[in-house]
Amino acid sequence: MGGLGVWEILVILVIVLVIFGAGKLPKVMGDLGSGIRNFKSNLSDGTKAEPDAPPPAKTDEAPKA
Repeated sequence: MGGLGVWEILVILVIVLVIFGAGKLPKVMGDLGSGIRNFKSNLSDGTKAEPDAPPPAKTDEAPKA
């Protein structure tokens, strides 16, 4: 089984056009694109390793006993 062919994509586009109408289609696609961007950015933010804590500052003083 392969991916989607040209005819399948055309049928899907026609169905989307009938459901949403030509006037709302750019807004719907823009909302879908921003949703996907947000999802990807949140997904990549969750997998980042937390940065290590900086090493303690060195002082020239000797520890007091």
